[in-house]
Amino acid sequence: MSVSPSPTDAATRAYAERLSLPWWLWLAGLAATGLLAVELWMGATGVRAWLPFVVLLPAAVAALTWLGRIRIAVTDGEFRVDDARLPAQFVAEVIALDADGRREVLGVGADPLAFVVQRPWISSAVQVVLDDPNDPTPFWVVSTRHPVALAEALLDARDASR
Repeated sequence: MSVSPSPTDAATRAYAERLSLPWWLWLAGLAATGLLAVELWMGATGVRAWLPFVVLLPAAVAALTWLGRIRIAVTDGEFRVDDARLPAQFVAEVIALDADGRREVLGVGADPLAFVVQRPWISSAVQVVLDDPNDPTPFWVVSTRHPVALAEALLDARDASR
């Protein structure tokens, strides 16, 4: 026997994702930092022998971790992107974008009032069109690795809040 989900089940379904860096960006960042540290060392003795490595490598790890810190989630009837929060009741439409669609939305004719969280290492995104008369922001564009799943979760949250 199968049970169809009720509207309350849709409200409890959540989506969460972290926009972390891919492994190859970690490798490239640490390799570039190591090369810079070796250039600063250049065979010197004393403090110059170890200081570039002790300072630059942890700084690179911290910077790469910071770049991948953004979390997006659809929980408790709202869309969360890092610190920003959007109640699902103000979502009018959600469009899953591939690389070409994202380029078109963020290209030459982009709206300067749009809220954008874009990560260049993630090719897909969602465009969330808003229906809030008190907010001048026409839409949000948020990078995601799973645009269809995020769009479905947002639409489910919107339908549950109405």
